[in-house]
Amino acid sequence: MLKFDFLVIGSGIAGLSYALRVADIGRVAIVTKKRQTDSNTNYAQGGIASVVSPADSFEKHIADTVTAGCGLSHPEVVDRIVRAGPACIDKLIQLGVRFSREDNGKKLHLGREGGHSERRVVHAADYTGREIESALARAVRTNDNITLYENHIALDLITVERMSTRHCIGAVCLDSKHSTVDHFYAGATLLATGGAGMVYLHTTNPPIATGSGVAMAYRAGASVANMEFIQFHPTTLYHDAPRSFLISEAVRGEGGRLFTQNGKRFMYKYHDSGELAARDVVARAIDAELKSSGDRFVYLDVTHLHADLIKHRFPNIYRTCKKHGIDITKEPIPVVPAAHYICGGVKTDLNCHTDIKGLLACGEVAMMGMHGANRLASNSLLEAVATAQFAAETAVINDIEPLIESVSQKTRQINEVGKPLKRREQILLKHDRSELLNLMWDYVGVVRSDYRLQRARERIVHLVRDAEDYFETRPLSYEVIELRNLATCAQLIIDFAIKRKESRGLHFNVDHPEINDQEWLRELTRKEDKWV
Repeated sequence: MLKFDFLVIGSGIAGLSYALRVADIGRVAIVTKKRQTDSNTNYAQGGIASVVSPADSFEKHIADTVTAGCGLSHPEVVDRIVRAGPACIDKLIQLGVRFSREDNGKKLHLGREGGHSERRVVHAADYTGREIESALARAVRTNDNITLYENHIALDLITVERMSTRHCIGAVCLDSKHSTVDHFYAGATLLATGGAGMVYLHTTNPPIATGSGVAMAYRAGASVANMEFIQFHPTTLYHDAPRSFLISEAVRGEGGRLFTQNGKRFMYKYHDSGELAARDVVARAIDAELKSSGDRFVYLDVTHLHADLIKHRFPNIYRTCKKHGIDITKEPIPVVPAAHYICGGVKTDLNCHTDIKGLLACGEVAMMGMHGANRLASNSLLEAVATAQFAAETAVINDIEPLIESVSQKTRQINEVGKPLKRREQILLKHDRSELLNLMWDYVGVVRSDYRLQRARERIVHLVRDAEDYFETRPLSYEVIELRNLATCAQLIIDFAIKRKESRGLHFNVDHPEINDQEWLRELTRKEDKWV
């Protein structure tokens, strides 16, 4: 039994930012299944959207965010997060984050991305996420009040019913390195587990983005919302490697142009802003062109830009494409859409509290209401660091000893942990995961239909059943735990997509192609298999 004042599950920008703040008042445990560099934060190329230029204003940033959200963003949430932006940037600079600058270092260099009316994206070349997480990780590792538990994957939250209130008092985790199950207890548990991109066949997310936070919270009885809104990044490198490589939206912000393989520039057919339209518009436009032509990719071209600008502004993209035999200063980049970000998640209030006492959530795993039906580019890192601050500002040390004494937790025999599945069982596990990913990509992707969604719903029921059977009857392993979480998230996404009978933001259904404000100008919320 491991007891702390605060438990953080996840170690991206949200989790690390929160941990550093609450470490001032109590002992903190960070549980993470990742290697040090694996998180959506590290894969974030673009930057953090914030009002730092005199030409910009909070009102403009708020308006851009609300417009992208297609009527479902919460105005009070957007206002609070946007106004917190400059202070968040200053805090990161104090922690040692080296953002790109101009005028001999006198001011921050600002990029522009789709959906933004001004240049406001603070960045570190095209590896912003990696730079931020490195600085946060350094601070965490030198803080005596924080203990980092790597190679741990959370199985489920520990909850207790008392006085008609459900309390979260920690989590059960598998330590894969030592093949043990550890019980972490804390007065406050923060979910900062990131997204669920691995539920799709093609994703920009790292392998750890399996929707574990959403799945655990839902199983524990927390409300989830807006799960139908999955953002597909329109431009990822088309190549033979197993993982997609993101070509930042900032490339289009600097003047990148999209062409079909036969050389036709097409974005102005779909939106007056052309390549600077919001991500969902660009993703659907590319999807439409690919379906029309039968091609497997389109081209993103920056060859008209100066080679030195490309190499300086996008060094990581330039080097990675070069490794795949593409010199982007001389030839166009083949690109396709891929699952990138989930705008829904565990429903929280303005201080990141869920409807389970003692359970908080922030970052991509949470649904506070910032993004609505579509996330504005580079608002994700802003939301993560700002909401981590909000959560920490209301943090208190809770006495949970009476709750620990009353808990009755189902446990497994430690000697069963880590035993490999029999070969004939392992192939079943791999088959189910492969089927799930293909099912989501083919039926619940960029463009959906009633028929495809119903087909997906019929099959996901069996996959969820199989995943629960593996979890209950087989020895614990990463593969079993992750399949269970992926199946839970997939079922939620499908159910939410079926429920919304219109096309709004990131959710586009060919059988309901119009926005229907009369019936659907509201978010969908689900709790314990019931619509709230």
